[in-house]
Amino acid sequence: MATVVLTAVGGLIGGPFGASLGGLVGNAIDHQLLFRQGPREGARLTDLRVQTSSYGTTIPKLFGTIRVAGCVIWATDLVEHRATESGGKGQPSTSSYSYAASFAVALSTRPILAVGRIWADGQLLRGAAGDFKIRTGFRLHTGREDQPVDPLIAAIEGTAQAPAHRGTAYVVFEDLELASFGNRIPQLSFEVIADAAPVPAGAVVEAVSGVAADGLDTPLAGFSAQEATRTTLDALCAATGAWVHSDGAELRLQAGPGPARAMSDGGAGADARPAGRGVRAIAAADGAPRRLSIGYYDPARDYQAGVQQASRPGMGMRETRIDLPAVLDAGSAKAMAAGALARTDLARERRTLTLGWDALALAPGARITIQDAPGQWRVDRWSLENMVVKLECVPIAEAPLAIAASAGRAVAAPDEQRGSTILLPFELPPLDDVPATTPNIVVAAAGSASGWRRAALLASLDGGASWTPAGETAYPATLGTVTLPPAPARAAVVDQASVAEIALARPDMALANADMAALDAGANLAMLGDELLQFGRAESLGGGRWRLSQLWRGRRGTEPAIGTQRPGDPFVLVTRDTLQPLDLRAPIGAAVQLLAQGATDPIDPAPAHALATGISLLPPSPVHLRATRSGDETQLRWVRRSRIGWTWRDGVDLPLGEENERYQVEISGAGQTSISTTGTPGMVLSAADRATPLIVRVRQIGTHGLSAPAELSLPSLGDDR
Repeated sequence: MATVVLTAVGGLIGGPFGASLGGLVGNAIDHQLLFRQGPREGARLTDLRVQTSSYGTTIPKLFGTIRVAGCVIWATDLVEHRATESGGKGQPSTSSYSYAASFAVALSTRPILAVGRIWADGQLLRGAAGDFKIRTGFRLHTGREDQPVDPLIAAIEGTAQAPAHRGTAYVVFEDLELASFGNRIPQLSFEVIADAAPVPAGAVVEAVSGVAADGLDTPLAGFSAQEATRTTLDALCAATGAWVHSDGAELRLQAGPGPARAMSDGGAGADARPAGRGVRAIAAADGAPRRLSIGYYDPARDYQAGVQQASRPGMGMRETRIDLPAVLDAGSAKAMAAGALARTDLARERRTLTLGWDALALAPGARITIQDAPGQWRVDRWSLENMVVKLECVPIAEAPLAIAASAGRAVAAPDEQRGSTILLPFELPPLDDVPATTPNIVVAAAGSASGWRRAALLASLDGGASWTPAGETAYPATLGTVTLPPAPARAAVVDQASVAEIALARPDMALANADMAALDAGANLAMLGDELLQFGRAESLGGGRWRLSQLWRGRRGTEPAIGTQRPGDPFVLVTRDTLQPLDLRAPIGAAVQLLAQGATDPIDPAPAHALATGISLLPPSPVHLRATRSGDETQLRWVRRSRIGWTWRDGVDLPLGEENERYQVEISGAGQTSISTTGTPGMVLSAADRATPLIVRVRQIGTHGLSAPAELSLPSLGDDR
């Protein structure tokens, strides 16, 4: 609105020039007053409640080692954290929001030994070494009958209202950071170690149902038994061929051949006279499944669901599937499927025996042998008619042999340890043609292990008395320390004589060579101590050690630092995507301290330090300082440099990069020092000025301070030859 009004008014008063001036003023008013941008708000949740599990959700009994999802049994609301970052000069600030939650997840209604890996939305939240990939507190309650109340639950709910969940194994997450999961509690699954070794199927049966098991020795690496006992028993019986048998005293589950009673197939009538041989019947082949598959959990696939199949030749189209909540290797599952299919095929043959009263004690499930019939048989049905016992029997299959099988290809979630954060903050000269207005403090960061990605930063400008959020680190940087510093050299030529040796933070970090064209384009730029240099050749010495040669020294005005490096000084490969600028508004001379808050960083780490030297704000020292004598006068001349425009593409002159061009000239001699300023790159000394030996120091006066000096020693005029 102000733009329109003042353009019209300016045109009436001053014509076209007045209209332009009025438009500029009005535009400034619109942006600063009428249409000024307010702070930007990042994505924010409107409901801080979390979804928990429903009542009635089954919590299994776990055996061996198995992966389970668990059931959320307690949770807090999400905790919101707000961070505001300045948008820079003339830009609005931005507020971002992050969330954390605390919750408990029940795993087993049977005590367990430990929890191994944890997955969140399919990615590893906790690795095999017990390292968490995201910052969180974590506690395990193993399900003992004497386990105490969790301290966090007691603190929030009150001691009197907080159950100990005795007999239930569960875990508690405290302040799990949710930014990586869309600010919600992720879908979690846990590698639970309930027993130290594989568990026989019979032991599972006895623990779940109290029924004794005979011959059920199939080893299960892991098993998840639901509360419905019959469901568990049905799955085990179908997969292993086990059956229920009662001898009148107790109920047993048995499988495979075992102690058997020998029976004659002669048959008997009510008067104990022979009634003919027993009846043998074989069902049609297409009545049995032609293909049978076993669903199971495969440890080679991070316990994800696997399927193994067995098929038989011949007629039939039927297929059947057995889903077994057990952990098996592929070969064992394949053998189990083959055994189950063989049993269904054998079960097509049935023999019906007609016996006398002496067979009354043979209940369904009993093992028998039949005269002139191979193998052992199981009594499937028993009936008493007209004082004659009829037994309907099916063959008992031998245990299947091991079969080679493949689990198939699986893409496992990467399990890389993150280690602790390595921070290297330093002041960096401008890498583009935009002059800085505050010291350009940047931070390079990496992890002591290859799985590190990023960390939050805290900064202090008062010696650690107070700390403020400073954003996050950038992508992992290539960094390390100096082991052999390069020798002093000139910055104007390629240093072919010196070498530098460095030790990178990890052996998997690497450097590369660069030709002259790549170096001219800015490749292989590195901060070595306080010197910015480039290297053309990088030679690996093994173990993360590298030798750098073909050096371009003192880049971007850092030539005063040439030759000042010492062993242990930092090395950072300078790339834009691995350096995070810090918006600290630190004055020149300020000491900056930084702390990293990564998922695996110590609670009380030692801070990293940087000094705002002003190298990004102050102009470089003038060069080519020389004195030319003309009669009784001496002409001093020098060449200015700029903190921007280093590529010098036009070959004419460099941009000034300062508010104006001024120099401070300091002349010392005969115990006296004089200081003067000039706006041109030169000064005239009279014969009287040259009466004694002089030391001349010339500094460019920048917007934010003085450059380093260019220095020249002059003898007295009488000694000047």
